Amino acid sequence: MSGQTTTRDEVLRTTLGDFPLHEYRLGLGGRTWSILHTDSVLSSGQEQEFLRERRERLPYGVVLWPAAIALAHEVAARAEALRGARVLELGAGTGLPGIVAASLGARVVQTDRQELAMSVCRRNGERNGAPPIEYRLVDWTAWDDGVRYDVIMGSDILYGEGMHGDLRRIFEGNLAPGGRILLSDPFRATSFTLLEALEAEGWRIGLTKWTVGEAETPRPIGVFELQPPG
Repeated sequence: MSGQTTTRDEVLRTTLGDFPLHEYRLGLGGRTWSILHTDSVLSSGQEQEFLRERRERLPYGVVLWPAAIALAHEVAARAEALRGARVLELGAGTGLPGIVAASLGARVVQTDRQELAMSVCRRNGERNGAPPIEYRLVDWTAWDDGVRYDVIMGSDILYGEGMHGDLRRIFEGNLAPGGRILLSDPFRATSFTLLEALEAEGWRIGLTKWTVGEAETPRPIGVFELQPPG
């Protein structure tokens, strides 16, 4: 699966410098969503180049990652189940999955710890005419949200093993009874550390596989559905 990326005249001005904004268009089910981002990192080669050359200049959150595209497809495929659901998106970044969910009738809260990413996320929500989304600038290590959500989701948020404990507390403390967690991931080894630990404790874990990018450089992405024990 792939979308269309075009370069725009708009510029994102930051304390790290000015970055041209690109537009990614995703068409699903007769609808099209348009997301602004500073760079797209779809293939493994692009990711390695980004991490090697630009990681100190450009925050991760304003870049379009393949896991976000895969999660957006998964969300669209679950449109009926998500209508009216209370949805929490962790590490929202440019906001694509949450915007799709809101457009399909979910009540969405998007969170990120980067102020720059949150501003781009909000901008993307507004430009897509999505129903009202709640935006929160939060850090997982200082999490104080007591709301229970029908769906908690995140794209490529398991890469840091040091964050797994904080994520586990959010999963356990904020998932409503009968709820689901949707995590998209490019099959990173560190991600399986948490997934396998949860499975050993009785969590049920399902997997849907997606392929993102052009035919020459396909990127396999898994969307893991987590259900707590009981």
